[in-house]
Amino acid sequence: MSQNLRFPTTDTESTVDGIPSELAELGQLILASQGPGRAELEVAFQKIVDSVRRRHRILVLVQEALSQLRLDIKYLMFDLEVTRRERDALRQQLED
Repeated sequence: MSQNLRFPTTDTESTVDGIPSELAELGQLILASQGPGRAELEVAFQKIVDSVRRRHRILVLVQEALSQLRLDIKYLMFDLEVTRRERDALRQQLED
């Protein structure tokens, strides 16, 4: 395997890194394999790992954005309710 390739060795490491344990197992099998197709498998595997990591990072970013959006909506709903109460209070004062 080339020097820049790194395969997760434990389930904990693979889940932290965003790599499913099945994919880590496949990497270990590729490392253990001998044969003429190993180099091609390594390149293909590294592309898959890079893609999985990129998708994991994107998923984390989307989850964070959704959490922030939910919080922003809660603040907006609070502001809207307060504004309505103030409006109703001012209308009541004008009518009196």
